[in-house]
Amino acid sequence: MAKKIRIMLVEDHQVVRQGLEALLGTTENLEVVGSVGDGLEAMDLFRSLMPDITLIDLQLPKQGGAETIRRIRAEFPQARFIVLTTFDGDEDIYRALQAGARSYLLKGMPLEELLTTIQAVHNGKLHIPAPVAEKLAERLSGQELTAREMNVLERIVAGRSNKEISTDLSISEATVKTHINSLLGKLGVADRTQAATVAIQRGLVSHR
Repeated sequence: MAKKIRIMLVEDHQVVRQGLEALLGTTENLEVVGSVGDGLEAMDLFRSLMPDITLIDLQLPKQGGAETIRRIRAEFPQARFIVLTTFDGDEDIYRALQAGARSYLLKGMPLEELLTTIQAVHNGKLHIPAPVAEKLAERLSGQELTAREMNVLERIVAGRSNKEISTDLSISEATVKTHINSLLGKLGVADRTQAATVAIQRGLVSHR
């Protein structure tokens, strides 16, 4: 009898976690060996279980999914992660794959696709669905924002005025305006409102 693929789940919504456990538990070559609801606990559980595959969400309490992937892979380079999330922004995808995820799936995909992906990743392959690959290509072809432009963009999303941004960052209002004009051009938008919308959609800035 073939050895079962051992799976760990990292998902903060208990109902989703239990649903995944039930679904995967009905598949004969898979075994859910553990599940957890936050990024820091995931690190401890990974060390004790050493699963073959970890299914992980991006938005997690205590430590985000991408950072959890990065830190576990720094300790265990062979660790294989599949991101399973509702976030489809190009920046979210980029960060997760840069951290070392082997696949990026959106919740709501058919069970068959999830099972195919688990098998592919277990066999050592990358598995990037076409819509995700397109978003990633957009991200890679776009212009990178500087660290200072990101600081300004985060504050635009938070609804702060140029004067408040100037105080926050200890720079002149004229410099704030220069950064805003530059980031509007890079994001391909006409004003602050559009910049904030695009920043949230793409996952450049999280908005709670």
